[in-house]
Amino acid sequence: MGALSTISSSFLSALLLVCLVCSFNSEGAAAIQHRHTIHVSSLLPSSICQSSAQELDKKSSLRVVHKHGPCSELHQDKANIPTHAEILLQDEARVKSIHSKFANKGSINDIDQNDAANLPAKDGSVVGSGNYIVSVGLGTPKKDLNLIFDTGRNSPGCSSSACVYGIQYGDSSFSVGFFAKDTLSLTSTDLFPDFLFGCGQNNQGLFGGAAGLLGLGRDKLSLPSQTAAKYYKYFSYCLPSSASSTGFLSFGYGGGVSKTVKFTPLSTISQGTSFYGIDITGVTVGGQKLPISASVFSAGGAIIDSGTVITRLPPTAYDALKTAFRKQMSQYPMAQPLSILDTCYDFSRYSTVTIPKISFFLSGSVVVPIDAKGIFYVNSISQVCLAFAPNGDDTDVGIFGNTQQKTLQVVYDGAKGRLGFASGGCS
Repeated sequence: MGALSTISSSFLSALLLVCLVCSFNSEGAAAIQHRHTIHVSSLLPSSICQSSAQELDKKSSLRVVHKHGPCSELHQDKANIPTHAEILLQDEARVKSIHSKFANKGSINDIDQNDAANLPAKDGSVVGSGNYIVSVGLGTPKKDLNLIFDTGRNSPGCSSSACVYGIQYGDSSFSVGFFAKDTLSLTSTDLFPDFLFGCGQNNQGLFGGAAGLLGLGRDKLSLPSQTAAKYYKYFSYCLPSSASSTGFLSFGYGGGVSKTVKFTPLSTISQGTSFYGIDITGVTVGGQKLPISASVFSAGGAIIDSGTVITRLPPTAYDALKTAFRKQMSQYPMAQPLSILDTCYDFSRYSTVTIPKISFFLSGSVVVPIDAKGIFYVNSISQVCLAFAPNGDDTDVGIFGNTQQKTLQVVYDGAKGRLGFASGGCS
């Protein structure tokens, strides 16, 4: 009997050990599933341009590069490349400009020809500095131009036969000129005669060497509207994972959209403006849904914007995100804040780090997983910051910025009023 008792006790102990090991393995696997493992050296861009294979297999497509990266022709002017702190300050100016536009219900003031030089209208968002550019041909004969592409771009109003315009941006950059009409050459086969565009004669500010802006907004003079007969207001892009990589901007249904794309309806918040509205319904950090009421996101609504660098959230939502992220990153030493970014880490003593995955939930049951490169804004290895910031108030419009869009294929279907997302659009 004693021997049997000893055997039973040993068996139960072994069984308990097996159960504990199984439980540990299960929990460990779940934790790994909801975390990214990153080589710290990969957080910094290379000094050499690395082209993405995806940019080569799409029709009616343009190459997208970061304005300040080695893939850009503008990169040669290194003396004028802004610091990260300057980029973030310019980004904050753009956000304030966007918030001002929504406060004014997105109205656009036409400019009288005689008053254009005095810039009485302020109808443009800040150009900003952390932007992406494409090269297009304009004119007869064609001249290739490097343009910042901007999904939040409003076209200037036109009030006279001479069609003089003036735009002053929220950062005091401005452009004064006239409307012109000529051939736009997107590719060697995609030509658009009689394309209307603003020809700036007096320009100043943060254009950063780019020849101008390519407006992809929803107004009637934007590129999607003027090319609707061919492209049906349908375009997609992928922003590269780093400033040393390339992405793409494709137009029309032949642009090779991923089969995994999921669409969310465009929000009504953007009616009357050039912006594309989205309905954010929730956020997860490390697989855990944050306790944020849906009313927090709906109070101000949200837009997606290719020209804003850092995603802006309602303060209530940002506090929940920051708290959850810091809790799951407690093993790493924190660093000093960087401008508007208050959650920064020092990875200088690590070769690899593991960070919690972040996903956004949009209306229509769409889940948008943020790529590992879209979670941080990197000043240096010793100052790696969570790339989110709070708005001033929960009623301010939220902005899904371009850092969080990295490597996603983002699909704009203006004709059907929807916006699509797919992972792995480019590298």
